Amino acid sequence: MAGYVDGSLQKTLSSEQISRSELHSHPTMAAIGNRGTVTEASGFDAAADAQKLRGAMKGAGTDEAAVIDVLAHRTIAQRQRIKEAYKQTVGKELADELSSELSGNFKAVVLGLLMLPPVYDAYELKSAMKGAGTEEACLIDILASRTNAEINAINAIYKKEYGKTLEDAVSGDTSGMFKRVLVSLLTAGRDEGDKVDDAQAVQDAKDIYEAGEARWGTDEVKFLTVLCVRNRKHLLKVFDEYQKISGKDIEESIKREMSGCLEDVFLAIVKCMKSKPAFFAERLYRSMKGLGTTDSVLIRIMVSRAEIDMLDIKAEFQKMYKKSLHSFIKGDTSGDYRKILLELCGSE
Repeated sequence: MAGYVDGSLQKTLSSEQISRSELHSHPTMAAIGNRGTVTEASGFDAAADAQKLRGAMKGAGTDEAAVIDVLAHRTIAQRQRIKEAYKQTVGKELADELSSELSGNFKAVVLGLLMLPPVYDAYELKSAMKGAGTEEACLIDILASRTNAEINAINAIYKKEYGKTLEDAVSGDTSGMFKRVLVSLLTAGRDEGDKVDDAQAVQDAKDIYEAGEARWGTDEVKFLTVLCVRNRKHLLKVFDEYQKISGKDIEESIKREMSGCLEDVFLAIVKCMKSKPAFFAERLYRSMKGLGTTDSVLIRIMVSRAEIDMLDIKAEFQKMYKKSLHSFIKGDTSGDYRKILLELCGSE
């Protein structure tokens, strides 16, 4: 998370001059559902919130509770208006001010909350490919779960902010079949209709079976052609047919046939097609179970799904692990970082 202090983030935030009307017609604003834990604050007053945040940073020390109180209980659209009001009344960027006042994981969450969804995704992808080594989990989490409109918005922001296409960045940082799958996802070419062609579904299932379980070695291109292109309803039918032909669940076969990042990305696509909330619940569980916490994953999901489907993610988490997401976060984090995540998570 060290990347959060660099200048590129500040640039990203200050170049987000997005008007209110643009905000509501923004391609990723459409994704905001009514299944989030963060909902519109009633009696919202952007100027009053801006003053409250200013007061929280005045003098020695920072009043973190006030920062949490405002930012964790406002929607993305409302936070953009607070940023505007702050700049008008204080003459400084809110993100810059908070960045110099806060630190660590708490700061990472706060700065993430101030960004529009595609800006945050682009920033996370850029951070994942920084320096030596790549955080493949980030590339997989984002690209396997976003809609075509969301991916198009991320592509546009990435190019604007970082001066090169996301495809070029990904291509330079990954290789082999894994790279080809990511590049395919980046084209945002998935069919998003809901037509199921039964005969085609049977054929797709056969093709995948013959490309994997039925032969020595695996023809991964066949998997890519089906998993990265077909619509969700059609794929669910393909998975059913696959079970009939092979006697196995598609996930089981992917685990047997692939390994490493390629296995991870194909599994992520399948899981997102079956249920995005269940996919994110599992990612959250894995980020916290055992020793240590993968904070980058925990933060990314809590920030990016709070307004979309966090209620469903919590329900899936409870169902899958017989424990609440709230109790898991509480036991695995501490301080203001824990407090803000629990607010985004919503009550038990």
